[in-house]
Amino acid sequence: MEATHKFVCQDDLVNPLSSMGMQVACILVISHFFHILLKALGQPGPIAQILAGLVLGPSGLSNITEIKEFFFQASAAEYYEMFGFFCRILFMFLFGLEMDFAYVRRNLRVVCIVAYGGAFVASFFGLVASFFVYKHLLAENVKLNASFVFCTMLFVSYTSSPVVNRLAAELRFATSDIGRLATSSAMVVELTCLLVFNLIIAFTKLTALRDGFFILLGLVPILFAFKYLAVWLNKRNRKQKYLRNPEVLLILSILIAGSMLIEMAMFNSVIACFVAGLAFPKEGKTARTLLHKLTYSVHNFVLPVYFGYIGFQFDASHLKSLTNILYIVILVLLSLGSKISGTLAVCHYLKIPLKEGVFLGFVLNLKGHADLLFVGSASKAIITWNPTAYNLLLMTIVINTVISGPVVALLMRKEEKLFTHTHTSLGFGLESPDQNELRLLACVYGPRHISAILSVIATLRGTQTASIMPYMTHLIELNQKRRTNVSYHELEAEEMSDEEDYGGNDVLEIHAAVDTFTAETQILINLNKAVSTLSNLHEEVCNTAEDLRATIILLPFHKHQRIDGKMESGKDAVRTTNQKILRHAPSSVGMIVEKGLAGALGFSQLFTVDIMQHVATLFFGGPDDREAIAWSTRIANHPRVNLTVIRFLPTESSNSRNMKVENEIGGNSDIEVYMALSSLETGNDIDNAFLNDFYNGYVASGKVGYVEKQVNNGAETVAALRDIGDLYSLFIVGRGGRGHSPLTTELSDWEECPELGTVGDLLASSDFNINGSILVVQQHRNSKKELIDD
Repeated sequence: MEATHKFVCQDDLVNPLSSMGMQVACILVISHFFHILLKALGQPGPIAQILAGLVLGPSGLSNITEIKEFFFQASAAEYYEMFGFFCRILFMFLFGLEMDFAYVRRNLRVVCIVAYGGAFVASFFGLVASFFVYKHLLAENVKLNASFVFCTMLFVSYTSSPVVNRLAAELRFATSDIGRLATSSAMVVELTCLLVFNLIIAFTKLTALRDGFFILLGLVPILFAFKYLAVWLNKRNRKQKYLRNPEVLLILSILIAGSMLIEMAMFNSVIACFVAGLAFPKEGKTARTLLHKLTYSVHNFVLPVYFGYIGFQFDASHLKSLTNILYIVILVLLSLGSKISGTLAVCHYLKIPLKEGVFLGFVLNLKGHADLLFVGSASKAIITWNPTAYNLLLMTIVINTVISGPVVALLMRKEEKLFTHTHTSLGFGLESPDQNELRLLACVYGPRHISAILSVIATLRGTQTASIMPYMTHLIELNQKRRTNVSYHELEAEEMSDEEDYGGNDVLEIHAAVDTFTAETQILINLNKAVSTLSNLHEEVCNTAEDLRATIILLPFHKHQRIDGKMESGKDAVRTTNQKILRHAPSSVGMIVEKGLAGALGFSQLFTVDIMQHVATLFFGGPDDREAIAWSTRIANHPRVNLTVIRFLPTESSNSRNMKVENEIGGNSDIEVYMALSSLETGNDIDNAFLNDFYNGYVASGKVGYVEKQVNNGAETVAALRDIGDLYSLFIVGRGGRGHSPLTTELSDWEECPELGTVGDLLASSDFNINGSILVVQQHRNSKKELIDD
């Protein structure tokens, strides 16, 4: 008997584990197959994964007796429940890490109105549906109570943020304005529904005080442990790119232990995991490692299996009854109608266009996460669902998502203008740059370029309250043949590797510089790596900028300054890639040339030394110079920047009234600043109107200095530039677009680097001795004709 009992226990332990492992593998394989088929039709991954679960579940292959006996073991439900628990911990912690909380804070009113508007109408419909479900689906011995009504209301009004986030990533609308509003609203709805659900359980059991203690006991130690552990791990082993696997395991073990304490109180730990990820220190290699490892595993394994398991629970045998089909149709229509009508109502109030309101309504109708808890094991303490009611509600969840997902994809294809990359230049933010979030993509080829790029990012932020979302991509040329026989995992273990194929030691230096920058400025930079062949490297940059909807792209110049002041060329691949990016960029581009390394006013010292930086914006006219002025409006708000706009005009326009203004620079000398107010009536009308707005907004208030210089030809322009060469640590100038201006035409005779434009090339030349760096700006080109005109 003892031997038999031991065999049964071992069999009960192994069989569910083996069947669950086989089920996970089958879901991954089948979902990948469906994804290949449906991707051609524009359908997202979660739909393919849910369909994979449908095929494998009781509605498909599990109808076969042998497969059903293998997958549906006696104690398999407990194993699946535990597996779902670990899945929820991982992806909610990751969502907290990735959450753009700054966007929610800036747009809290709009996000909450969209989230709660649709949820409120849906909850009212859920109130009505609760009586319908109670009368037709529940057992006769189950009494109608407040807990049941509230759970039904939550079920109808709920939005699954994991499904929304994954759908947004798959369809690439996560970084659009409407996409960020949708994902943020979905997260607000999910957290609110989970909070209300936990409160229902607490007050139903009359143990709210004890349960609250367990929640604090689980959450507070996690937050404190993560805060100090992240700082310690960042300082430990500085020569490592990422944390080692045991260190990652330690962090996840703390998270799981705290979550289990919360689950012991019969509460759901989803909110705690999300808060832990949201509060986790984002700077340093600890957060980078977690994002790197969790993003891959969650998006490629955890979420596909989780979504597949939703479809796996779909049992079509309950659809044999016409009455059950009618119940499901009613519940689906209630959910769809309430969500869409409520969302359209609040969108009308917020003056959001109708098409965007319809899109938001279908997105916020996606289900498939916490609603499984509302009708599943988490609610068994307060509600007794009979099998029919449980399965019909589960099918309602699946059908809602299967309907809403393809509709969202269809709306995206039909209304492409809603998701196009519109903020392609800074000109849109001239009137109030601090009110607009700046999304920029900075590119570096190695640690040599990092200081100048970071200084530009710091100045473009402007004030401390201005919103900026910087991304940095380390561009690495993929060689055809590796130059070493050392395997890749051995390269990762090397402390000081100069293997350039994968970044090598450059990655360590770039990470260290970015971490120092974040500690000094509190600007968080999102780092990634692009490895491609030389011919395709520019495509990586352009595609990334378009996916991120970056307003500007920052590039380093291919030359660097030697100790003797001469400019030395670097890799030809850098210059070639820069030229291709300038031709194909989906947004405005800025190229920084670092000069003046020996001077005390080095622009690269902006965020490391408390020195006032004097910056000059050179204006000759044209779209690129206007874009340079738009960049300057943000730079002028930086507390360590003193900006002066210098406009170059032909001498014949100087027959106007001049006003003399004293402007002190550096505390050493007074320079006469002449403002020819009537000069705004000469030259290009677009330039004059643009400068007139700029003058009224910035110069008249004293934020920015303004100087006009009269010159006749290129020689006088060169002489004027030499006169101011030692006064500024940064020169900002447009790349081109000036047409055949007599002020710059002669400069092209000795042009060496056309990618900088005539003026930028002159300033960057070794023969032109200045102590300032140069930022060359190119406005986004809307057509090939504009490129040809340059």
